[in-house]
Amino acid sequence: MTFDVRPASVFEDVRAVIGPKSPTATVCWCLSYRIPAKLNNELRGPARGEHVAGLCRADPAPGVLAYDGEVPVGWAAVAPRSETSFTRSRKIPHVDDVPVWSLWCLRVRPGHRGQGVTHALIAGAVEFARDQGAPAVEAYPLDSGDAKVDTTMAYAGIRRNFERARFVHAADTTSVLAGHPRVLMRLDLRRP
Repeated sequence: MTFDVRPASVFEDVRAVIGPKSPTATVCWCLSYRIPAKLNNELRGPARGEHVAGLCRADPAPGVLAYDGEVPVGWAAVAPRSETSFTRSRKIPHVDDVPVWSLWCLRVRPGHRGQGVTHALIAGAVEFARDQGAPAVEAYPLDSGDAKVDTTMAYAGIRRNFERARFVHAADTTSVLAGHPRVLMRLDLRRP
């Protein structure tokens, strides 16, 4: 299957993929790494969605969406690392001073998994970052080997999917998610 990947500028489409079923629920909305911890804790219920709506109106958009026709089926969060909490992380190291972009969340809607949406999202997020002038893109996926990863915790991605997209292992981290170590993978966009 082929999926069209576009900037996540339509809030209703973003909500369809990462929004909660109940508008009053206080869930991630993919804000945990994007905004300061204090603000993340203060935004409750509908205020979280309102914040994301503002991000969708901003330039650049807060990530990309994969579409099957006109149906949004997947989400990838991508932004300059300097604008995320990864810039201050003690568990995920800085490899160098290159102003990298971080790709930290992949979400595929139920009913669309196992069709290649994740691969389209990674490629689309890389192209989006490249179009914004990013010199490199980093991701912090799980190094789970052949072990099954709980769907809820697979948001960080799986190492082999990033290797397939030509990302290379740049560093180990001390971050662990769902019992699996996370690794720092990088794709240098300055080389052809």
